Amino acid sequence: MGVPFFDLTRQYAALEDLIRPAVDEVLRTQRCIGGSYVTELEQALARHVGVAHAVGVSSGTDALLLSLMALNLKPGDEVVTSPFTFFAPVGSILRLGGRPVFVDIEPDGFNLDASRVEDALGEKTRAVLPIHLFGQCAQMDQVMAAVQNAPGVAVIEDLAQALGASFEGHQAGSFGLAGCVSFFPTKNLGAAGDGGMVFTNDDAFHQRLRLLGRHGANPKYHHVEVGGNFRLDALQAAILSAKLPHLRSFCERRRAHAAYYNEALAGLEGLKLPRHTPGHRPVYNQYVVRVADRARLIAHLEARGIGHGVYYPEPLHTQPALRELGYQRGDFPHAERACEEVLALPVFPELRDDEREAIADAVREAMHQKTPAL
Repeated sequence: MGVPFFDLTRQYAALEDLIRPAVDEVLRTQRCIGGSYVTELEQALARHVGVAHAVGVSSGTDALLLSLMALNLKPGDEVVTSPFTFFAPVGSILRLGGRPVFVDIEPDGFNLDASRVEDALGEKTRAVLPIHLFGQCAQMDQVMAAVQNAPGVAVIEDLAQALGASFEGHQAGSFGLAGCVSFFPTKNLGAAGDGGMVFTNDDAFHQRLRLLGRHGANPKYHHVEVGGNFRLDALQAAILSAKLPHLRSFCERRRAHAAYYNEALAGLEGLKLPRHTPGHRPVYNQYVVRVADRARLIAHLEARGIGHGVYYPEPLHTQPALRELGYQRGDFPHAERACEEVLALPVFPELRDDEREAIADAVREAMHQKTPAL
């Protein structure tokens, strides 16, 4: 039996009767830029995350870029972040002339090692950018403590994969000066294309986000700064608004899949399951295991038509585009090892129970073939 890694058509089929009227209203009224859907989505998600302000933007990448622009990041400024993630955070730093300063990930996890953040801070540090990878928050108590005695250093959270996750009762995106989320279609709350949002409790920072996201104009056609066009499309806001009431159920379904895998795959030699530490309530945008002989497990899954993904096959510090930063292989061994071992199993909300059982059966079959121990 084949099992897809992700099937977006299932969610749309379940919600089509809610999504189509919202889309039709935007097209009928031709209020395609701004409008009530954007405003109401911003307000609803600000309440959901527990912050004062939310600003809809054109993508998760632009949420990061706009936040760094609003922080007034200058050439030569440093931002402490992780080498084990998607390229968007580092690309945004570099586009503004900043320099990413990497901190290795946790030995048994996937987020940056928060205990190393303070040592990475320097005179040029302007921000710490933790990534809440795979839907689990970074150790935000340690991150916030690290910057407490570092005046002028902001925390910008990347919760592209973690909307709905929490740490010690606080939602991802509510800890730092800014929290940046993506509405890429496969995210916990997915649009029908690109979209994103920035969360903040800081009134002045909120106003800068608004200003820079509209070409730095205040009032219209009077440009006080150089900004950009970072608006969230009204059609995407309409689709997201239709889905938002179901976000909690999407997250709970992901957690249920993860709980099943945790039980069904427990104790398999050579397979390490995701680490769930106290205080965390993950949302499992991906369910990522570690396996020493990944190629053989992949071959076994593919022979049974079971989808999978590798997040991420190469750490950022060894990417050709970042060669000028001067890092070398061996600088961040935990991130490098993770890239060799990680494998994501299907965990999307609409995954059927019989499908996840087939996935677990296939993994158990493969691991019983004596995969080397980690």
